[in-house]
This record gives sequence, structure tokens and C-alpha cells, in this order.
Amino acid sequence: MKSVLHFLYFSLICLLSSCSAMVEKPQKINGVSFVASRVAVDDTHMAPLLQLNANYAAVMPFGFIRELSHPEINFNSERQWFGETDKGVRQYVETLQKNHIKTMMKPQIWVRKGEFTGFIKMVHEEDWRLLEDTYRNFILTYAKIAEDTNVDIFCIGTELENFVDARPQFWKQLIKDIREIYKGKLTYAANWNEYDRTPFWSDLDFIGIDAYFPLSDKKTPTVAECKAAWQPYKKQLKAISERHHKPILFTEYGYRSVDYTAKAPWNFDREMNEMNMEAQSNAMQALYDENWNEDWFAGGFIWKWFHDHNNVGGDQDTQFTPQNKPVEAIISTTYKHYR
Repeated sequence: MKSVLHFLYFSLICLLSSCSAMVEKPQKINGVSFVASRVAVDDTHMAPLLQLNANYAAVMPFGFIRELSHPEINFNSERQWFGETDKGVRQYVETLQKNHIKTMMKPQIWVRKGEFTGFIKMVHEEDWRLLEDTYRNFILTYAKIAEDTNVDIFCIGTELENFVDARPQFWKQLIKDIREIYKGKLTYAANWNEYDRTPFWSDLDFIGIDAYFPLSDKKTPTVAECKAAWQPYKKQLKAISERHHKPILFTEYGYRSVDYTAKAPWNFDREMNEMNMEAQSNAMQALYDENWNEDWFAGGFIWKWFHDHNNVGGDQDTQFTPQNKPVEAIISTTYKHYR
């Protein structure tokens, strides 16, 4: 009898251990923000993504406006790079899918001179209405392409704080219009300091956040210091996830390889040019340690990844890309664990 009980006890322990191991390794969206280029992509451009253990890529067609108060969006133009056009987006998505990488389509607006899209704001009612019309046309065009190409997630906008605040009913109706066309999952990419007042999370599938949360004023913060700084943000993220019953998705995340990278992670100012690979690695490791294993967290998309892997990034690059930098190994290790 004792031997039977011993066997049953041992079997139960093994079963619980197995279940525990499964719980400790949930699958996540291990994504990259795949930058559009002048040329088509092929399998050779996918190999570095597979080595990174990425399972998702965001494809990002751009629309352009002249200035923050200008209501007309130009897109799918012959003057744009191939990867920013209808034809290019389809080719990118198909090539990614052929290599077993899922996709998020993330149409974005570029304001001339790189001004922040969150500041887009019209002066007159007629301009607001024209902006709504042109934005609807822009988004629904790519929603149709997303449906045609079996894209997994569609992002309805990126960092459009003033537009969302001023015209909430437009956005509610836009979501309904998109769902008439596109049957996959929806998100919106709210800026890190915008997401807590975005009014339509209940209508989407993911709470999308561009996760450039400030963590430290130090030149080279440690992993422990960055992890400590994440604690209040995590409480807020968990609370909003539970309130809306939606998982959190980092529609963008990343750090530059420069001094003070965790102070204002959104800053792409080229005057910040003191190389610091350790700061980038430490901030990234803390982000993974604090978020990737949480059950309210769906995953995220690293900002940003270029198709020509061998000729970008490296030890002289101070921008966001992790390519050919020490942080690339940290990403690969994390993504392998959660794929």
C-alpha cells in the first residue's frame, strides 16, 4: 500500500511540476517594428528575424501631412518608398507569413520635419471634418489590405492624442467601420502618457501602448534601478487591463544605445550621441524581467528593425535599432523563452 501511495504522490508531483513549467513559459507576441524600405524583401531578410526568435512583425505604411494643422493625408504615392505603398505592404506581409512570422499592420502618419503626431490639431470645424474623411480613407484602405492578406492584428492609429481627445465619436464610429471590413484583432498605439484616458479600449482587443516610460536620470542605470522604476507603471498597467478585461500590448518599445537612454526613451535627438551599449542592454533587460511574464501582458514590438541586417546598427549606431549590438542577444534569449 505504501509503495502505491509513494507512486501516486510522485506522479502528482511530476504532474504539478510539468504544469508549473508550462505556466512559467506563456507564449507572447515577440515582435519587431519592420521598417519600410525602397525595395522588396525576400527570405534572406527574414533569416535574422528567425534568429532573433521573433514571431511577429509590424508592417508600417505611412501617410504624410504638411503640418500639424493641415487636414489632408497623402498616402500610397509613387513618390513613397516601396514598403510604404499598397503593393509593398502586401509583398512584405506575404514574405513574412511565408517565413512563419505573423503580422500587425500599423499605418502611421508622418508630419513634415518629424513633428510629434500627438500635437495634430485643427483650428476650424471644417478642417476637423476633412481630417476625419482623409484619415478614414487612409485607415480603411489598409484595413482592406489587412483583411485581404490575413494580417493578425490591425492598429487603428499611432500617438494621435489631440485627435482622439477632440473627436472621440469619430473614433468610435471608425472602429465600427473597420470591423465591417477587417475581421482580425484590433489595437491602437497610445503614447505612454496618453493610454490612461484613451476612450475606446472596450471596443478593441488589445490595449496598445508605445512604452517609452521614463525610468532613470542616470547615464548608465543598472538593471535593478530600472526594474524598481517599473513598479508604479506596472500597477497602472495591470489596473487598466483588469478594468477593461483586455491584455496590454507594447505596440512599440525600445531604447537607444546612448547615455541617459532611460531618462526620456522617446527622444531621437541626434545631439544625444554618446555611445552606451550597457545602458541600452540594462534598460531592455529590466523591461523584459518586469513585463514579459505577467499574465495581463500580451507582448510587444521592438522599435525598430531594418531589412538589411548586415549593414545597420553596430557599435557606431546610437539609434534605437538593436541590430548587431549586445542587446540583440538579450532580445533573442527572451523571445526564445516566450515563443
